[in-house]
Parts: sequence; C-alpha cells; structure tokens
Amino acid sequence: MTFRPITLPPKDLDSLTKIQSSLVLPRFNSDDAWTIGNRLRSRLVEHSTPAVISILLASTPVPRVLFHTTTRPGTNPDNDIWVARKARTAFRFGVSSYYMGRKFSMNDTEFATKYGIGPEEVSGYAIHGGAVPIRVKDVEGVVAVIVVSGLSQEEDHGVIVEILEQYSKGQDS
Repeated sequence: MTFRPITLPPKDLDSLTKIQSSLVLPRFNSDDAWTIGNRLRSRLVEHSTPAVISILLASTPVPRVLFHTTTRPGTNPDNDIWVARKARTAFRFGVSSYYMGRKFSMNDTEFATKYGIGPEEVSGYAIHGGAVPIRVKDVEGVVAVIVVSGLSQEEDHGVIVEILEQYSKGQDS
C-alpha cells in the first residue's frame, strides 16, 4: 500500500481561521462520528506511524466518547493523554489546538499566562496540532472535537481537516 502524503496546514492564523470557518457541518450525530472516524482510520492505516483517533461529544462534566480507535499496533497510553489535552484546548477555546499553538508560537508559558492557567493545571492543555472542533450550522458553540495523536502535529491536524472537508462536501449534496 502506498502512503499518500497528508496536506500540511498553513501556519498563519488568518488562513487557519478561514479553513475552520469553512468546516461547519449541516448536522453531527453518532452516525456522522462513526463515518468520519472510519474514514480517518482508513486514511491513516496507510501511514507507518501508529496513531490514536478519538471523536468526543461536548458534554458535562466530561466529553463523551463517540469514536476511539488506533490505526495499528504501537500506540501507548501517552497518546491517550495527548488526546485528552488537545481536546481540552479545542473545547475551551473553540479553535483547533494547532491554531492555539501557532497563536502562541508553541510557547506554553505565554499561553498559560495569557489565560491565567496555573502550573498545576497547564499540563491539562496541549497547544499542539491534532484537535479540531466540530461546529454545526445554526448551533452555537462547539458540539464535538476530533483528535488525532501519533504523527507530527501538522499531520495530526492536516488529516482531520482533509477528511472533514471531504465529509462536509458529501453532506451538502
């Protein structure tokens, strides 16, 4: 099987904002999560590096897991910790974890200071690519977050955007 390279995201915030605003879905439910998750897995199984894919529904007190899998043997518990940290960032700020990383030039200290996140709490967030919020037309706020952990942060982010763009085009038809 030949691996198709993942399109890497732009680094400027304006382009990232434009991409994010184009990814508003007409609906999102557990069937959509299943389809998107399986498409991500099919796309990433080509990659030699193992990854974790997780789709989490916004719910209180903790996000509800709608989809969670690995692409191949070799992931470890640290991937799941990264999933939780990236997801927490996307849920709290309503933008991708990659966007937050670019906004703060990957400076965790500056990020924590700006938002008053204490030293004990900052480890619960990750400003590295791989968590993309899901928005639904006419619904306020983030309804879910898709997370990939295991590749480079640019690839983690890029593959989610790639699959969401394809999926949203199919939903519009």
